[in-house]
Amino acid sequence: MSRHLIPRRLAFTAAASIGAFCLSVLPAAATATPAQIATSKTNGVTYLKSLQAADGSYAGAGLSNEWAFSALAAAGTAVVDVTPGGDATKNARSVYRTLLSTTSWPSTTPVVTDYERAALNAYAAGIDPSRVSASRNLIGDIYSYWQTSEPGYFGPSANFNGTVFAALALGGAKTQAGAQRIPQALRDSLITRVRANQHNDGGWNYSKAEGDPSQLGATSDIDMTGAAMAALCVSGVPNTDTDIAQAKAFLKSKLVPGSGAFNAMFGVNTDSNGWAVSGLNACGINAQTGDFLTSAGKTPVDFLIAQQFNPGGGFKYLPSDTAPAAYASIDGLRAVAGGGFTSTPPVPTTSGATQWVAQGTLTSGTATKLALTVDDGAGSLKVCSVALTPTGTTTTLGTVLDAATGAATPSGCVTAVTPSSGTGTITTVNGKANSGSNTWKASVDGSAFASASRSKVINAGDTIALRWGA
Repeated sequence: MSRHLIPRRLAFTAAASIGAFCLSVLPAAATATPAQIATSKTNGVTYLKSLQAADGSYAGAGLSNEWAFSALAAAGTAVVDVTPGGDATKNARSVYRTLLSTTSWPSTTPVVTDYERAALNAYAAGIDPSRVSASRNLIGDIYSYWQTSEPGYFGPSANFNGTVFAALALGGAKTQAGAQRIPQALRDSLITRVRANQHNDGGWNYSKAEGDPSQLGATSDIDMTGAAMAALCVSGVPNTDTDIAQAKAFLKSKLVPGSGAFNAMFGVNTDSNGWAVSGLNACGINAQTGDFLTSAGKTPVDFLIAQQFNPGGGFKYLPSDTAPAAYASIDGLRAVAGGGFTSTPPVPTTSGATQWVAQGTLTSGTATKLALTVDDGAGSLKVCSVALTPTGTTTTLGTVLDAATGAATPSGCVTAVTPSSGTGTITTVNGKANSGSNTWKASVDGSAFASASRSKVINAGDTIALRWGA
């Protein structure tokens, strides 16, 4: 299959900026200068703006370029500032938010990667992914694909990239305040699965390798290695970790000395280099020095800049191409700009525009979803999306847990809660009772765990975690 088709098939080319370093300040050993990188960013942004349709869209019928939002944010351009012909009423952020809020999006047969792609790009656009609208919570949508029989996987485990991008989306799309919104127990579960799928050569591939010696012994893919490295790092794994070091060694072994390109599964190309560099960026590893400065004095960033048409700003997919490609231009710019697989949205320059937009309250009578994890303190983590139709602008923890007993995906997240009514302190969940200092505690959007009360107020888009322990 053509490498051009892979981003369309998987709908992935995204970003997590945790730990990303600024490529505008580089040590003397780096070959691409700050001025060259600044020019690349400026021209690259110009090209990505040209991809916007007349109605302001980047995604929808005939278009699938919303990954541009991750690249624009990495390059310092707010998506709300991107407008067709200066028409602010059709700015790219508002149009994308409207699309994500429709009941027909993404399709009648959605897959987990649809929601992961949307969460990463919504975040980069300045749309809180858990509060897109009264009815759309992308974090809740992702939670619904948790594999109860294979904890830690999201979506069918055979499609391993769904789990990698779950880690990127859940770990990279933080709260508006910059905090991790998901509990460490869930991050740890994802880390375990990503580690288990690392091939013997230090890299990863799109398909599942865990438990399959032949797959673990197969040659890894450059693109997926970059994404999996980033998944580990946004989940809290340091770049000094052994598995990250092995991934670096794999990438280094694929460097082409004369150009700084990576010799990828589909040959030398911009997309593969972009994913690899974005993975390094997400882990805070400089792609212009040390292991990635070749004997000929070239780096992966050099290769990317050499692939760019200037002043047009687009990047070609293959070195032999004579015209830019949209996906290559997105992947190339994001990597050169220092982005991982998503980035915190820049402050807009448009008058009156805010850095973030979000649904502020629940809407009575409008069905919504809330993301919930239940950690029994003994290694049994349950993850689900709870369907709820609120009767006011807020709800309560007790109401959410009651709803979870019969309207959670996957089912079984909550089977019983004591007390089953009222406003009191929760003493038992799923048959496990408070015992001495070990009690049920609750956290919302990564806040400190505190005593769990049925009356605890839950707002629109809150990511809820229950945990038993001291």
